[in-house]
Formats: sequence, C-alpha cells, structure tokens
Amino acid sequence: MPELPEVETVMRGLAARLEGKTLRRAALARGDLRRLIPPGFAARLTGARVTSFRRRGKYILMRLSGGDSVLIHLGMSGRMAIHGPHDTLPPPAKHEHLVMETEDGWRVGFIDPRRFGLLDLMPTDEEDAHALLRAMGPEPLDDNFTPAVLSAALKNRKTPIKAALLDQRIVTGLGNIYVSEALFRSGISPERLAGKVAGARARLLVPAIKDTLREAIAAGGSSLRDYVQPDGELGYFQHAWKVYAREGMPCERCGDNPGCPGISRIVQAGRSTFFCPKTQK
Repeated sequence: MPELPEVETVMRGLAARLEGKTLRRAALARGDLRRLIPPGFAARLTGARVTSFRRRGKYILMRLSGGDSVLIHLGMSGRMAIHGPHDTLPPPAKHEHLVMETEDGWRVGFIDPRRFGLLDLMPTDEEDAHALLRAMGPEPLDDNFTPAVLSAALKNRKTPIKAALLDQRIVTGLGNIYVSEALFRSGISPERLAGKVAGARARLLVPAIKDTLREAIAAGGSSLRDYVQPDGELGYFQHAWKVYAREGMPCERCGDNPGCPGISRIVQAGRSTFFCPKTQK
C-alpha cells in the first residue's frame, strides 16, 4: 500500500494540475469501491472549483468551492492518471472508476484494479471528524510531532516498536517500508518493546522518521508494483533503501565485518521486517 511519501507525491501532482481550476465534468463508472460512493458524488464535483489539497496520513483531501471535500484513498493498487489538454489520450483504462475533466482540458482518472481504494465526500469544515480520520495520531512531519509526544504515546506499551509505529493512532502515514528504514537509521531494534523507546531513544527515532520521509518525498516515493506518480514517473526511493528488501545483503554500517550477519528478515504480525541485528538494539 502506498505510504505517506507516495501519497504526498500524488497529492502534489494533483495540486499542480487542478488547484484553481473548475471541473467541467466528473463521471463515475461504478457506485462503489471498498465502500459505497455517496449518491450524487459526480454531480457535486461537476461545476465546482478545486480550491486546495490536503493530505492526512495516507488520505488525500481535495477541497471544492462549494464547501465539500473529496476524500481519496489509493488502497493497494490505486493511482491517478493525469493527461494534459494536448496529450494524446490512451484507450480507456479497464479499471478507471472516476474521471474528472477541467474547463481548460486537463483530465484526471482514478484507476484501481483491485478496488481497495475509496472515494467519499464530506463538508470541508468537518474533515477531521470523518470516521476514517478522527482517531489519527499526529502527522510525522509536523512540528508538533516531537520526542516528548512520541514518548507519551508509547508509554507502557508492550508491543514491539515496529508494530506500534504502524498504529495510525500513534503516528499517521507510516507503513512497513519507512518504519523499517527509520528504525535502522535510529539504531533501534524492531523487536524492542515500544514502552522502552522513550527519552533518549525517542530523541533518535523522531528525527530519523522525519529525515526518512523527507528524503523519500524528494525522491518521488518508492516504486512498488502498482505505484506510479500522477505524471507516470515511477518513484525511485527504493534505490536508497538501507534495509528494506535487502535480506542477506551487507549492512552499510558494518560492511564486511564478520560479526555482522548482514541485513536480516523477520516476520512481525504477518509483515516482513528488515534490520541489522548488530547495530539495532
């Protein structure tokens, strides 16, 4: 599933093409994805001007002039395809569920073969009260996500720190890839109990999370099987991965040190975790 950097990349691509533009047409190919799409969804978009975008965790919010916000979740395989007024349009995509066209000729399609994504509509001033957003924790790139805030959220938790960081109520937007990468940068074992990652360790972990995400956003997000940016460019942060999907490869900190077995893989809660058992404690 796309994580924060991928979703941020998609949101920025949409904002660059749609902000300030009026939607001449919006059309749905079906009435549901993972959830039912609200009745009248396309009609509410048609004729509205796109005023701004916001990302909350792994969700994109597109705000409209009439006071509505469109909630977009890419799910496992969703992507946004953008075509300009002078582009040669490809044949209709088989799994294109939403089409939006602007008055000046831009066309945006939401394509989701597995239909694990979703589309919803809500009043803009009630975004944070939406059922999918209201329990979310702080945004990891916000200034108010500090070591003290993380320490308080982890206090007395007996789950491994890897699992705790995947809990969107503690910090939002993180997923399997970037948690593994941030834990490596901070030198913290994914198996350490979350309640023991406080104080000095939290002071290492928070900047590691922020740096990992910022670098991934700058790189355009990681390119997984189904992920492309809105302009069709694949993300390439995977070329900077330190541990993820590198099982058996040398750790960049340890090199050929015979005391290091290289990057190891374990399974936690059904998910692969990659780490260096020598340097992460």
